Amino acid sequence: MKNPRSRVLAAFPAGSNGEFNLPEELATVVARGEGCRLWTAEGREMLDFSMGWGSVLVGHADERITSRVAERLGRGTNFATVTEASLELAERLIGMSPACEQVRFCASGTEATMYCLRLARAHTGRQTVLRFEGAYHGAHDVGVTSLFPSKRLDYPLAEPSSDGLVAHEGGRVLVAPFNNAELASNLIAENADELAAVIVEPLQRCLPPVEGFLETLRESTQRHGVLLVFDEVVTGFRLAFGGAQAYYGVKPDLVAYGKALGGGLPIGVFGGRGDVMDLAREDRAGRGSYVWTASTLGGNPLSATAALATLDVLSTEGVYEQLHDLGDYLRDGMRRVLDGLSIEAHVLGDGPLAQFALVPAAPHDYRTSQHRDPLAARRVMLELFKRGVFLNPMGTKLYLSLAHSEADCEAFLERFAETLEASELAEAHVS
Repeated sequence: MKNPRSRVLAAFPAGSNGEFNLPEELATVVARGEGCRLWTAEGREMLDFSMGWGSVLVGHADERITSRVAERLGRGTNFATVTEASLELAERLIGMSPACEQVRFCASGTEATMYCLRLARAHTGRQTVLRFEGAYHGAHDVGVTSLFPSKRLDYPLAEPSSDGLVAHEGGRVLVAPFNNAELASNLIAENADELAAVIVEPLQRCLPPVEGFLETLRESTQRHGVLLVFDEVVTGFRLAFGGAQAYYGVKPDLVAYGKALGGGLPIGVFGGRGDVMDLAREDRAGRGSYVWTASTLGGNPLSATAALATLDVLSTEGVYEQLHDLGDYLRDGMRRVLDGLSIEAHVLGDGPLAQFALVPAAPHDYRTSQHRDPLAARRVMLELFKRGVFLNPMGTKLYLSLAHSEADCEAFLERFAETLEASELAEAHVS
């Protein structure tokens, strides 16, 4: 019988379900996870700093989540309609999310951002969307336009980051650099007649917003009748219990949630102003403006139950202090390692997120955050993977969880230092 590595290479393009881009000799099949560790089908234990791309904020196989999902399992898995669990979850989200007067469920963050943009176009009667270079808003066309552009086109020209996209054609997607409030405000004013929405990750990947940036987006969109959409698929419930809206004190018109809310199960939520969400009422079909939204698995009782259990954990006193303290600990440690080896780099992030960038100056947008030696950065990530750190080597973004400890961070930092010492970076990027 073929071993797991041979089987996965035969079954999946590049031996993965997408994004990891591991060389064949590192193709991995995961058998189980517990806390912040996972075990491969070949029995190898790895320290997880991907955590399901941030979807498992509480930790793998946490009994506070799994026990409630197991209890719910015997009463049916999906009904494609409102259930007691999804109703309770909806009411809870409305109570904690500043933007949400009403919500609907879907099965992923991709769907959530897609529906937000559809609602924005219908509400405004306009078609164009302004997004920020390097942000990821899901697998739909707008979400992967200018996701990792290489041509460095003049703003606001958009560049597809995948073949098969059409949204960028005809100027329907405008692109601006993150944290440039003046340029974004000017683009909103100049394109107000065609602009339906501005969509933004409040914390873009690991780049924090500079003072006044989100506030300027809010003021400019309100002045010109454009909807502001917060993509909180990553930041939702990770930075604060009320998400980035509460953390940064800016309220959008629409918001998309996913990832950590589901406690590791698939979930997506979109919500916002009541007058905008009202466009999704099915009794409007054929009788005025109507936006079709539906999801076979959206709000299924298993995901909703997991989300309710996750929110119970996250509402516990001291949770966010723990997450922020742990993130500070890891980022400070990474800086010490890089500085000790005289490697010219910067460490980014906020809350339980961290990333290093091989750049000479503190980055503030996509272009200034790109490694000046991408191949060297990839070698570091692949070497960390070889040393037992599970992560996505296509990027340098690290996710922490409530299951991580300072000791786990120290284990990572030891391997980080060993990897860098064995690389050419200490000589090639001396500050």
